[in-house]
Amino acid sequence: MDGWSEEQVRQALQVYLVMGSINLQAGKNPVDVLRQAIGGGVTLFQFREKGAGSLIGEARLALAAELREVCRAQGVPFIVDDDVDLALAIEADGVHVGQQDADASRVRARIGTGRMLGVSAHTVEEARLAVQAGADYLGVGPIYPTRSKADAHAVLGIEGIRELRTAGIAVPMVAIGGITTDLAASVLAAGADGIAVISAIAGAPDAQAAAKQFTAVWSSKRP
Repeated sequence: MDGWSEEQVRQALQVYLVMGSINLQAGKNPVDVLRQAIGGGVTLFQFREKGAGSLIGEARLALAAELREVCRAQGVPFIVDDDVDLALAIEADGVHVGQQDADASRVRARIGTGRMLGVSAHTVEEARLAVQAGADYLGVGPIYPTRSKADAHAVLGIEGIRELRTAGIAVPMVAIGGITTDLAASVLAAGADGIAVISAIAGAPDAQAAAKQFTAVWSSKRP
């Protein structure tokens, strides 16, 4: 399996949905929400099944496999958050790891060069180490305050993106954390290649409409 080119990664990062079963409005089905979000223009999906009330064991595996098939049918890359075993079991397109998760270089060794590797980075040093470890892209944030992740780091602001770019970090970069459609343009202007969101799409009344709004911002600011 060939690796991902930098341009392919940048294209995939445009509108990046992170979602698990606990991020939905009551009564919503994650498979339906993902289909709607992709219909609205989501370009990459990360399965993140973490937190109180999340699925475990066979139920988690079954949901991951079903969501993987939705992405495969639509030609959207499917990334697993911090679980290499799961990613390999369902033939995911890649893995994303945080600074407190598995060592990025070891993850790269396990998944090979054909799968995408994303690494969270909050400082220039973390970013450089991630690139050295083989990261295809960096997840930078939280840019703004967020309630979607209980383990979120301190808010970086768009200055955090500018700092990485000014320091010469040229690898594809997606910003995450409290980003609404009103704030998305300034995040892209600061140097991010895309916007990653959780509740703004997964928790919206209409996931397709919400995704379309982010797609429209990206298209107008980063043609």
